[in-house]
Amino acid sequence: MLKIIIPLLLWMPLVALATDEGKPKVTPLVKTTTSWDGKQIVYPVGQAEITGLLIEIAPGKQTNWHLHPYPSFAFILEGSLEVILKDGQVKHLQAGDPLVEVVNTPHNGRNTGKTPLKIMVFYAGIAGKKLTLEALSQ
Repeated sequence: MLKIIIPLLLWMPLVALATDEGKPKVTPLVKTTTSWDGKQIVYPVGQAEITGLLIEIAPGKQTNWHLHPYPSFAFILEGSLEVILKDGQVKHLQAGDPLVEVVNTPHNGRNTGKTPLKIMVFYAGIAGKKLTLEALSQ
């Protein structure tokens, strides 16, 4: 019996190594039920439409006050971002940081770095509806 068990135990790690080779590496970035300001994420009703955008902001420039009526998730590819809410809450992000955007909340984003800011954003919106609406300044 040991003649069977010992070779089997020695062989099992080799099988594990062989099956792990070539598999994609998965690194979780964020998993949440709330946006960064702590509000619950609620999906819109209607024909779902997922939109992905690459947004670039020059150094020192800003988005101006706006809001998103739908949930969105962003990832900072390059640069530094400061997001401020009307109530004064501020969030600072750098390249590599994930961001679960605020919904129906006026905010302004500003590139606080010396290089272009690149943000990859994905929206869970409704087909034919705007993803971003202008908001009055603070």
